Amino acid sequence: MSDAREKALQYARQNGERFLTELKEVLSIPSVSTDDANKADVQRTAEWVAEQMRGMGINNVQVMPTDRHPVVYGEYLEAKDAPTVLIYGHYDVQPVDPLDLWETPPFEPTQRGENLYARGASDMKGQVVATLKAIESIMQNGGLPVNVKFIIEGEEEIGSPSLVSFMESHKDMLAADFCLNPDAGMLGADKPSIAYALRGLAYFELRVFGPDHDLHSGQYGGAVRNPANTLAALIAGMKDENGRVTLPGFYDKVRPLDEEERAELARLPMDEAFYLEQTGAPALWGETGYSSVERVGARPSLDVNGLLSGFTGKGAKTVLPAWAMAKISMRLVPDQDPDEVRQQLLRYLEENAPEGVRWELETMHGGHPSISKRDTAGVQALSRAMETVWGTRPLFKREGGSIPVVADMQQILGIESVLTGFALPDDHIHAPNEKQHLPTWYRGIEALIHFFYNLA
Repeated sequence: MSDAREKALQYARQNGERFLTELKEVLSIPSVSTDDANKADVQRTAEWVAEQMRGMGINNVQVMPTDRHPVVYGEYLEAKDAPTVLIYGHYDVQPVDPLDLWETPPFEPTQRGENLYARGASDMKGQVVATLKAIESIMQNGGLPVNVKFIIEGEEEIGSPSLVSFMESHKDMLAADFCLNPDAGMLGADKPSIAYALRGLAYFELRVFGPDHDLHSGQYGGAVRNPANTLAALIAGMKDENGRVTLPGFYDKVRPLDEEERAELARLPMDEAFYLEQTGAPALWGETGYSSVERVGARPSLDVNGLLSGFTGKGAKTVLPAWAMAKISMRLVPDQDPDEVRQQLLRYLEENAPEGVRWELETMHGGHPSISKRDTAGVQALSRAMETVWGTRPLFKREGGSIPVVADMQQILGIESVLTGFALPDDHIHAPNEKQHLPTWYRGIEALIHFFYNLA
């Protein structure tokens, strides 16, 4: 081990308490990006991140405005003939509702046992601060052996509406060899993990209309189509008995899983018993011929996220509703396209919606899936770093969820992302009592130190 690397690791260990104090400091700022009442807090958090960078010796640090919340940029470009890493993160957080379920106030960071509880502790202020502190440890002991650029945004929790245009207008500034994105997580405190694929998203609201007002179901039931019944039938027909989506052309571009990748996914500690325990469901169900871990990460899905129609209050009301609504989402895999999926859904509705009703489809959100190679220099450097710290080879996983910025960077900047992070499955991300497991967080800082030296 090089002298500089060892000194950086010792620096991180000696300054661990200060690192934690500074994490608590930024967690105390309620940077809820969706609420205009917190706009000043979001700005204050951006300034906090910028000051951290300046204090570390990062150059050209800027808090750059967008249409809503700013992007924090900084760079260190003094390592000759070395790769350039673009580091992505976000400093905004989710709302805290329902507040009454928090055991301690969400913006008063509280340690209980080995965990630190606060909104953003895991997603993703904890991960941003871990990355900053790893770089600080290196900068204080000889300087970075690679070049870095930062793009830390404040709109991820509202879908990053300004990020695409920001990247498109700053391509040269953001040019890099690859991106380090620590907005993922681990499968357990003793299970270091690297994500290499993310599902995309196509989200719609489907509305079906029948009579021009609610009707008495005794006087008119059986004489006109019921929009609720019709919507239920349309939804039921979107999947067959084998769990396959029936939209025309839906699987045309889905990449098949090869045997090597299936074997790698089978290494994950996520068997059928795991999914039964995590979900509390009485039984598992999904596309025939695939394991649950394959269905969640490597196969597309279609799910109803919400239904509304007619009378939903307490008691009974014999109403034939005038309309019905469903929110429907598809998780997409490479190389599916959200716009093409919308056309497939439209075609299904045109072919299957009966006479006697009319329907409308609104697109709510879309994001492309992504997949990265597992043998790149960045992935291998991170894999070796994790094995050094945890003493075991990391698990390679596909994420069932979406991080749209990964696909956006592929398309706009032409770079792949190395996805990591030190969040755990029980961190209650987006829920009350969000937490960060501190022993894992400290290990994460050391792993990132090794990562940057491994790259050199």
